Amino acid sequence: MSIDSVMNQAKEKMTKTQEFYKKDMLSLRAGRANPQILDRIMVDYYGTPTPLKQMGNVMAPEPRLLTISLWDPKAISLVEKAIQKSDLGLNPSNDGKIIRLVVPELNEERRKELTKVVRKGAEEAKVAVRGVRRDAMEQIKKLKKDSEITEDDQTKAEKDLQKVTDNFIKEIDKIAADKEKEIMEV
Repeated sequence: MSIDSVMNQAKEKMTKTQEFYKKDMLSLRAGRANPQILDRIMVDYYGTPTPLKQMGNVMAPEPRLLTISLWDPKAISLVEKAIQKSDLGLNPSNDGKIIRLVVPELNEERRKELTKVVRKGAEEAKVAVRGVRRDAMEQIKKLKKDSEITEDDQTKAEKDLQKVTDNFIKEIDKIAADKEKEIMEV
């Protein structure tokens, strides 16, 4: 194993962590109707947990409205139950063909709760990135111990790894700040 492969593995893992956090933040409701908030909903469809997005089309025809048109109209009640059980706080209504979800305005208290969720998620993502850095540092030290690299190479690799880690943490902070700003917008 070389320093390059250690660095590439670390960057890859950090990128996945950042992308996971970013995707998680997209599914967080910020007062506007966004079809991605339903991505986490699993429906018990004939005994099989099925993602809602695989059961029909989810659209946002208006800023405060989501519509779900299912391919199997018999599943409407199953989808409604799954939405009501979720932590989204949305109340579905249907006309027999289409499920409508009205996204209510967020009150100040709920906005503050959501910003706490954003910060907690950001901290978890940063801890994960630091864990990747720690593992990579151990691999670099092992390379030095096994005399595969020099002490200068080790020092340079550790500095480079720290720069990469700092950049990912900065990016996670930026994602969190953008999401907080979006949530606090009235």
